[in-house]
Amino acid sequence: MTRKVPIVSTIVVLAACGLMISLGVWQLHRKTWKEGLIARYQAAEANNAEVPWPLSPAEYDGALYRRSRVNCAQVTGMDAISGRSDKEQPGWAHIAHCRLPQGGTADVALGWSNDPAQPQWRGGEVTGWVTSGRAGPRLVASPPQAGLAQLARPDPSELSGTTPMGHLSYAFQWFAFALTALVIYALALRKQWRGGR
Repeated sequence: MTRKVPIVSTIVVLAACGLMISLGVWQLHRKTWKEGLIARYQAAEANNAEVPWPLSPAEYDGALYRRSRVNCAQVTGMDAISGRSDKEQPGWAHIAHCRLPQGGTADVALGWSNDPAQPQWRGGEVTGWVTSGRAGPRLVASPPQAGLAQLARPDPSELSGTTPMGHLSYAFQWFAFALTALVIYALALRKQWRGGR
């Protein structure tokens, strides 16, 4: 008895498996990229030399996790977001939105407290670490300002998004999905052949 393989179904299943395998390979590439990014930022973090405050997107990446300073000429607003102190206490990070003397803006994380009420701060020169904020770079003040406690130092291993091990896990999931699809299709073909249909 001739065992016929349905051409269209086979092409669809193989195309789906190929897509799932390519997504798994992409996750492996993302894992390697994320590990390199973390290693680069950890090396930057170990370098205590101060860098100029990044005023353009081209300067932003090279300044992350380095020490810098800003001169807050005018405070244009304040926010309180969830944050943790350098003693790992949960609470509030107080963010000042600043206008700079040379033009442009900067967000400064002034410090930590367990009270969301806005501190009184009129600006001035602040030193600290460059990290990423909602709308670009943010300076985490060190020493803290406005009578606040020290915020936790930015940690490159806590980059937003998936961790390297998370990318590896996703890759294995995609490979498992592809294998499962092939096994299910093979079982369906076997059942069809046994039934003579």
